[in-house]
Amino acid sequence: MDRYVILGTAGHIDHGKSALVHALTGTDPDRLKEEKERGITIDLGFADLAYPDGLKVGIVDVPGHERLIKNMLAGAGGIDIVLMVIAADEGIMPQSREHLDICNLLKVKQGIIVITKSDLVEEDWLELISDEIRSFVKGTFLEDAVIMPVSSVTGQNMDLLKEEIHTLALEVDPKPISGIFRLPVDRIFTLKGFGTVVTGTAISGSISLDATVEIIPGGLRTKVRGLQSHGETLKKAFAGQRVAMNLQGVSKEEVRRGDVITVPEKIKTALVIDADLEMLKDSAINALKNRSLVHFHTGTTELVARIVMYDKELLKPGERAYCQFRFKTPVAVMAGDRYIIRRFSPLLTIGGGEILDTSPKRRKRDERIKDLEVFEQGSLREKLAIKIMQSGLHGISEAELAGWIKQELPEIKSTIKTLLKEGELIQCEGRLLHKVVRDDFSIRITAELGEFHRAHPLKPGLSKEVLKNEFRGVEPRIVETLTRMTEGVVQEKELLRLESFKISLSEDKMQLKGKIMKVLEDAKFQPPSKDELASTISINKEEAGELLKIMATEKSLVRINDSLYISMSNHSEMMENLKTFFSEKNEMTVGDFRDILGTSRKYAIPFLEYLDSNKITLRVGEKRKLLSKK
Repeated sequence: MDRYVILGTAGHIDHGKSALVHALTGTDPDRLKEEKERGITIDLGFADLAYPDGLKVGIVDVPGHERLIKNMLAGAGGIDIVLMVIAADEGIMPQSREHLDICNLLKVKQGIIVITKSDLVEEDWLELISDEIRSFVKGTFLEDAVIMPVSSVTGQNMDLLKEEIHTLALEVDPKPISGIFRLPVDRIFTLKGFGTVVTGTAISGSISLDATVEIIPGGLRTKVRGLQSHGETLKKAFAGQRVAMNLQGVSKEEVRRGDVITVPEKIKTALVIDADLEMLKDSAINALKNRSLVHFHTGTTELVARIVMYDKELLKPGERAYCQFRFKTPVAVMAGDRYIIRRFSPLLTIGGGEILDTSPKRRKRDERIKDLEVFEQGSLREKLAIKIMQSGLHGISEAELAGWIKQELPEIKSTIKTLLKEGELIQCEGRLLHKVVRDDFSIRITAELGEFHRAHPLKPGLSKEVLKNEFRGVEPRIVETLTRMTEGVVQEKELLRLESFKISLSEDKMQLKGKIMKVLEDAKFQPPSKDELASTISINKEEAGELLKIMATEKSLVRINDSLYISMSNHSEMMENLKTFFSEKNEMTVGDFRDILGTSRKYAIPFLEYLDSNKITLRVGEKRKLLSKK
């Protein structure tokens, strides 16, 4: 498969970046009329450099003018290699410094320093400029980079520069093609006969022709009508490519620079994110105040954000902190993305860092800082475990994790499989829960049942509905499944109790049970109601209800409805009479049933409703048929 690498230019205005790209590729990146007239790159320009071995280097030519830094940022997000361009006749200039700072903060790892316009100066001047540059890049990713004088006019060292680009490009770590497809949009235009076309650098995953895509943060869905990379028509585009995508049925006005083209329902947008922040050592401000407004740049997105620092009120140049960015409009990012912040006014780059969490949970400050330390420095296993733990009893799906962190999908899947195998995670109703959360649930429910049994020693158990209300907001099926998994908890129909719990009745309560049994045995099929029973044996209604439930649990009584109970021996007699009747006849009326029990219609009706509900008889019109002989 072909290999794709993105190279970006950086440097001060009018230092010959576009002329250099033209000399390297034969493509003029100054596309727009205004750019031609003014002789500077205002917007991003694009070209490509193809090598015989299949290596394709997409070149992003970024503008150098200070007011156009945000365009530079839009191009820098997907860059693998930077060409730091410094003109021989002018040397290091303000935007040279800011561009280098930006590339450092974005963690660009590879680069070449190109001294342009070298045909305009003497050899000894070139040596002085080279020494100045070497001092300028000390302590940055360009500290050991090749410094190469070139001339776009004479062609000096152009072939050598192409060879050096090729060598560096082969060392670049490939972008994650097994990740979720993401293409931050940097340009939108319309082509007659085609409609809306967007361009950008695919930073992860792959996308095919006719695939359904989602434009976030807006959420608009459409289909990929066409794909191109540097003029070549594609059936599939991969991470690392410069991609032009023709979108079906979408107007130019419905897409904005900074939008992200991705796979539907994979990435959740955020109004709040957590990050680590590194302030530039030579930042133009004395200190960044907590809760300041800043310009936030990531990918091709630019937003205004309020920064809230976790453990500082002031952040000085060269210092680091964990912080939260709060936006008024949603941003489409993943944990692991890089970002830059610029001063609100005047516009100057002051720092940047890595996005650590796109769905932060409310935690105590010290706990949150510990979480963020893991998100910044930990392994994928540690990051996933913390994120799953933070999801609590709601749990999190594998798909949600894949949309949270910038990582290859097979690696996420493999890590989750290992965590499940080792017992650190459990699967519950399609969600992943951390063992610590499950254990906390078990401790809590066991404690609640113990407290319930102490408060209500005569009640056989706690209603499941009461427990679900305790965990309101959590999926009921998760609560039920975790309850089943809790050792020492017994479920009996709609009641829960501890396995160790047994109703322990005092002597007077045992005597009351005997009285209840005698009353119900003697009443045969005309039993008193619960309230009448309480009055008969001189106890309160609540105590009568508790004792009746206990006796039903013990199976000495049978519950007919909330108010009526009969003894087990009378229930057995009723069932024998029923079988005898149906051995001779196929249908039974209410009158027939009343007669075989020797009772009145007042009692016959609730008894029949009990039989119907337990699927012993079936009501057909005004008659019953036997369903079960149990």
